[in-house]
Amino acid sequence: MNWLDPLHNPVLSLAMDLLSRQSVTPEDAGCQTLMAQRLAAVGFNIEIMEFADTLNMWARRGGGKPLFCFAGHTDVVPTGPLSQWHTPPFTPTIIGDSLFGRGAADMKGSLAAMIIATERFLAEQPAPAFDLAFLITSDEEGPFVNGTVRVIDALEKRNEKISWCLVGEPSSSLKVGDVIKNGRRGSLTGQLTVKGIQGHVAYPHLADNPVHKAVPALAELAAEQWDNGNAFFPATSFQIANISAGTGASNVVPGELHVMFNFRYSTEVTAEQLQQRVQALLDKYGLDYQLDWILNGLPFLTDKGSLVEAVLSAVEQVQGFSPRLETTGGTSDGRFIAPTGAQVVELGPCNATIHKVNECVSIHDLTLLADMYQALLHHLHKKLA
Repeated sequence: MNWLDPLHNPVLSLAMDLLSRQSVTPEDAGCQTLMAQRLAAVGFNIEIMEFADTLNMWARRGGGKPLFCFAGHTDVVPTGPLSQWHTPPFTPTIIGDSLFGRGAADMKGSLAAMIIATERFLAEQPAPAFDLAFLITSDEEGPFVNGTVRVIDALEKRNEKISWCLVGEPSSSLKVGDVIKNGRRGSLTGQLTVKGIQGHVAYPHLADNPVHKAVPALAELAAEQWDNGNAFFPATSFQIANISAGTGASNVVPGELHVMFNFRYSTEVTAEQLQQRVQALLDKYGLDYQLDWILNGLPFLTDKGSLVEAVLSAVEQVQGFSPRLETTGGTSDGRFIAPTGAQVVELGPCNATIHKVNECVSIHDLTLLADMYQALLHHLHKKLA
């Protein structure tokens, strides 16, 4: 097989078709229509769920059996400066063994591998021991308000449960399949406003500088040990992401200080506990403040079970090595699916170029990824049959 020829590599061909569509979040640009046509041809019922500016697709084949779901997103991040791209970001280009284009690794390559793996699996096993589904959104890279979370709400209301879910996020590090994400840390954002009194810097006794008052509290927050982590998660981290105050003039004491910070937290603490500890520390310093919270996602973990076993076996079969189970990195839409009781893992291509200029993916890796997805489906079928 010639990996580099789209005429002979269906994964590459489909990936290039998806990459050519300018689906900058929350746009879908016809990606889901293309996927729906392929899935309908192999027996999937297609349900389009459109919420505000976001297009979502729920495709299911079968009814009544335990449900395996591929999950992913068609939206991509903005390109950044076009002048820095070696090739046009929405003109998929092959250079050597690499496929260049925005979304090649995150995550249109995975979507192509999922579709091809499913078609091949059903050709070999037309009556699997489980139902199959695809949950695809165009809102993963955006505010994640009208995407997967809304689809899950709709499924929950009609008691349609996902048993196992594979999210195609780019989990791999050096070799495709070397890392499987079997959980993710929680994400909690705080938006803090510390209030003071604006005034002239030459008359500080007539002003109240919120920066001076808040700095000791912020320093203690940054130095705090929130937990020690556990066998699956590193210790909870606190990071200040944005900070601003003042009018821009050098002779004005600011009236307010604005700070945005974020926790990436383990299962050793809850969001409520973090909120209470932060507020207690701010109160200790006597600050006049307003604090608003955004819970971006709860931590989740899929430790053991049929899905992890099937994914490990699939990678070992295709690649000949045992992958590592990790929970590092950012968040994914798995955080919306896991709370329903589903077993959730993430397996996708290498993540070295995601969100970067000149994003690319190894074409051979995409082919191997499709093989892993197909092997996973066969392992799960054999376990249930």
